[in-house]
Amino acid sequence: MLYVFGFEQIGVVVGDLYFVDPDPDKGQEGAERGVRLEVRMLDREPLKGSIYSATPINIAQPIWRADLLESIDGPIGTFDRTHHHPAFTGWEPGGRRFVPDLSADPLGFVARRLADLRLLLTEAKLPAKEVEDLVEVDGEALRAAVPEVMDAVRRLLTGIAAGELAVAPPNSPVTTEEEPDVYILARSGWL
Repeated sequence: MLYVFGFEQIGVVVGDLYFVDPDPDKGQEGAERGVRLEVRMLDREPLKGSIYSATPINIAQPIWRADLLESIDGPIGTFDRTHHHPAFTGWEPGGRRFVPDLSADPLGFVARRLADLRLLLTEAKLPAKEVEDLVEVDGEALRAAVPEVMDAVRRLLTGIAAGELAVAPPNSPVTTEEEPDVYILARSGWL
């Protein structure tokens, strides 16, 4: 499932995710499930037809990501793999950042980051002028929408707890009998 919240130039996308890292860090082995939230640039293209045609909208370049993940092997709600990526290089996220505040209160941490667009964009290492422009255009609208965004996150977490979302892709084993410690890349979800 994918939720999209669009403002003038910034968007927030939220979806469920099932993920197996093919080259995990120590202690991060095994399948993960949870919610991925990204702050992205939005791009409107010119109309492709008449004044009545649908507006082409691109969910473009990622800026920041929060992964509210947990190990499949553990109980629901542990958030034991929860981390964020404060910056991207192109489409590639920087390394996982495990932060005590995020582990202690995942939903609160994400809500606070979204409410402070200036801090989020500064940590993402955007140029100061771009930060100011984006905050001026979208800062207040995003801050006002944080409760709605967090409600979508909670709905996804409820679907995951029910076993309806963040499930393994069909026919994608995570190990093989010949090599039980080798993980095959598996990922499902929009993000």
